[in-house]
Amino acid sequence: MIAKQPENSGCSGASQQATGDVQDRNLEQTLSKIKNKLIVMSGKGGVGKSSFATNLAVALAGKGFPTGLLDVDLHGPSIAAMTGIEGLLDVSEDQRAVPKAVGDCLKVVSMQSLMKDPDQAVIWRGPAKTGVIRQFIADVLWDDLDFLIVDSPPGTGDEPLSVAQTITGARALIVTTPQDVALADVRKSISFCRAVNLDIVGLVENMGPFVCPCCGKTVELFKSRGGRITAETMGVNFLGTLPFDPNVVKACDEGTPIAAGSSDSSFAKALDQVVQAIVAKL
Repeated sequence: MIAKQPENSGCSGASQQATGDVQDRNLEQTLSKIKNKLIVMSGKGGVGKSSFATNLAVALAGKGFPTGLLDVDLHGPSIAAMTGIEGLLDVSEDQRAVPKAVGDCLKVVSMQSLMKDPDQAVIWRGPAKTGVIRQFIADVLWDDLDFLIVDSPPGTGDEPLSVAQTITGARALIVTTPQDVALADVRKSISFCRAVNLDIVGLVENMGPFVCPCCGKTVELFKSRGGRITAETMGVNFLGTLPFDPNVVKACDEGTPIAAGSSDSSFAKALDQVVQAIVAKL
């Protein structure tokens, strides 16, 4: 999928200006109906950012909060598979996209839901990415939400910058692992947020120490307390540690996030504490 550059002359330019004005109004109206907008970020890939964003949205919806989950990882969307949604988005009578419903309180929009071929590559430059992210807000029937969770690709590129500039009042949740490489990159994410005046709700440490089911000993895949120490050093609120749990991966692969069940696992308990900390913070 390749974005074409718009022509910008004559009647075509005037038409585009009018379309832009309508989109600006829709954008403002949509955002006014969303109480809390949270962009989930990470400094690097492989830290479980998307699975955290999914479980966070499902957990908030499970507590009765009307919640939206928006996947703006345009090149590698994974939210559709993790939430079990299939097919293209429906369109309303006024030509706005209708999010996929997951349960009673969760609405989901992913780039995957706009593509007939799930293996189709998205080959877009910055301006096209910005345009589609604006459309994901302005041209979608989100309605009244307590939370909009935006899953952004790793790093500090076009997508998180577009979200920061497009979604007024957005705040950041930063996900890391205790690994030194991840922590070095997460400091860049914190610096990015401060450079673009994006308020940081806090930092979540994922894939932390867990209790071995066989021997009962605590196992550290990477190390421990790296996220907490980084948060304290950078002056960021530390929201908690989520232990490594293979069942989280399995549940997301099956399209049934672990937060959707009644699991009493250590991960589910830790996630609930993180969710409570976020709700209290906001």
